[in-house]
Amino acid sequence: MQAITPRVDVAFKKLFGVEENKDLLISLINAIVSAEDQVADIILLNPYNPQNFRGDKASILDLKAKAVDGKLFNIEIQISDEADYDKRALFYWAKLYTEQLQAGQGYGNLSKAIGIHILNFISIVEEPKYHNVFRITEEESNALYFKDLELHTIELKKFTDNPNEALTDLIDKVKTALDRWVAFLTRHDLLNKDNLPPPLNDVHLKKALQVLNVMNFTPEERTLYEGHLKWLWVEENTVKKAKNEGKEEGIQIGKEEGIQIGKEEGIQMGKEEGIQIGETQKAMAIAQNLLQEKLPIAYIAKVTGLTISQVEQLYNVSSQ
Repeated sequence: MQAITPRVDVAFKKLFGVEENKDLLISLINAIVSAEDQVADIILLNPYNPQNFRGDKASILDLKAKAVDGKLFNIEIQISDEADYDKRALFYWAKLYTEQLQAGQGYGNLSKAIGIHILNFISIVEEPKYHNVFRITEEESNALYFKDLELHTIELKKFTDNPNEALTDLIDKVKTALDRWVAFLTRHDLLNKDNLPPPLNDVHLKKALQVLNVMNFTPEERTLYEGHLKWLWVEENTVKKAKNEGKEEGIQIGKEEGIQIGKEEGIQMGKEEGIQIGETQKAMAIAQNLLQEKLPIAYIAKVTGLTISQVEQLYNVSSQ
C-alpha cells in the first residue's frame, strides 16, 4: 500500500488534531508564529473525529486550537487552488474571532486570532518566499494598530516543486524549525525516522514520521482520503499540462487585446475587451479527470465549484 501523505487534509488532521499528538501541533504552531505568540499548551477546539466524515465527504478539515493565554488558532491545509481562496481565508478568520464573544460580553474579552493556511499551490505570485505574514498596518507609516488580525500563508510548492529532488538538496534548504516541518509535509518519503540528518533530527519530526508510518484509516476515512488524494494528483497534473501547452509563444484567445494563456509566468488575463476564462475552464478540466476516476458527481461539483448540471453535462459528453 502506498505511504500516506500528510499533504492530504484528512491525514493532516488525523496527525495533528488528536490529543496524543498535541505536542506536534504545538511544535508546528511555534515554528510559524512570532516569539510573542509562542504557545506552551493548547486546547483542541475541534479534535479529529472520523464520525464527522459520514455526513459530508467533502468537509473542510481545519483545526481550531486555543492557547492558555486565550489566543486562537485556525490551521488548515488547502489541497486545491479554489476560486476566491483569499476571501474564504478572511471569512474563516472572522468566524474564529467573532465566535469568541458570548451574549452580554464586552469586546475586551476578544483575544487575538491567528489563521494558518498551508497551501498545496502557489497563490501569492508576487512574493518569492514560501511563508508570508499578513496584518493590518497603516498605509504610510506601516504602524500596526489592529493587532488581533494575523494570517499566515505557507505555500509548499515554493519550498520544493521537484518530485525528483534528492535528500541532499532538501537538507540544504533546511535552516529553521518551519523548514523542517515543510520538508516533512512535502518530502516525507525521503525521510527515515531512524536515520535523520542533523538539520532534520528533531524529536517532533521523528514522532510525526512514526505516526504517519502506522496510520490506519476506517472505510469512511479511506474513501475521503483517496478522493482528496486523487484531487491533489489531478490538480497537479492539470497545472503541469497547462504549463506544457503554453510555452513561450502562448495561445492567444479572443480579440487582439485579449488574453494570453501560457508563457512561463502562467496565464495573463487580458484587457477590458478580452475574454475572461481561467478558473471555470480549469475546474472543468479537473472535473473531467475526476469523472474518469469515477468519483460521485455531487462530490465533484462541491470540490470544483461547478454546478451539478455542469458536471452532468461533462459526464454525458465523456460517456458518448
